[in-house]
Amino acid sequence: MRLFIRLSELGTFAAVSDEEGISPSAVSRVMTRLENRLGVKLVHRSTRRLVFTPEGHVLLGYARQMTILADAAAADIYQKAGQVKGHLRVNCGTAFAHYKLAPILPEFLSRFPDLTIDVAVSDQRIDPMEEQIDVTIRVGSLQDSDLVVARLGTVKRIIAASPAYLERRGVPKTPAALKNHNCLLLTGFAGQALWPMISDGVVEKVAVSGSVSSDSADTLLKMAIAGVGIIRLGDFLGEPALADGRLIKLLEGQHDPDPKPLSALMLPGRQNIPRVRAFVDFLKKHV
Repeated sequence: MRLFIRLSELGTFAAVSDEEGISPSAVSRVMTRLENRLGVKLVHRSTRRLVFTPEGHVLLGYARQMTILADAAAADIYQKAGQVKGHLRVNCGTAFAHYKLAPILPEFLSRFPDLTIDVAVSDQRIDPMEEQIDVTIRVGSLQDSDLVVARLGTVKRIIAASPAYLERRGVPKTPAALKNHNCLLLTGFAGQALWPMISDGVVEKVAVSGSVSSDSADTLLKMAIAGVGIIRLGDFLGEPALADGRLIKLLEGQHDPDPKPLSALMLPGRQNIPRVRAFVDFLKKHV
């Protein structure tokens, strides 16, 4: 079932064989035996790609449930034995990965040497259930879902620019002045070109524009430090650059920091697996 799931995720026998350390023909034989046992075609094979049949998609849903139950059974055994071991799959954005997760991972792994971890880094939202991610770290309000949520903290937004940019273009003193500045924009999320400002106690959205947009917050940070424009970013992302003067905060008191929750999302049934619980507890203390 795990091979079947990974085949759906990776798309080729070769990719699964590389990951599992077995030959592509061995993966193919496993799929053939599975099809023979069920008496249906699960995957249409071609030289370029694999296409799952309707029966294959049905089995995929059950396969994911079966692996969750298998993990829960193993977790129960490990818990009784006090063991934190196995493989942990994590997803988070580039900024969090670089500025928060990477610095603390060595300590986590040193505490649990029998644990391996796969960190998938993307600024695009993924479906944790579809990707079978154990822990997904997200900033922002969460839509209703079956995922188990653990609160890690709060992220506030700041507006900043480099000393070189401000010397060249001037310091914006009011929110309206941003219209005359080059603002760096994060794409992939609604409303990123509307920056919330506070006027007489009321939050108003100010439309901004600029020469650079990206779906990577880390890329925009580097552009801001290089003096390209003004950036609006999460406080944890800007902390190092603000501390050493590479960036300067702007419009403090006039900008709505728009605090958002930082959360760890877990697949239902996995929150009590020792490796998942140990990781989330570690994040709560160190993020």
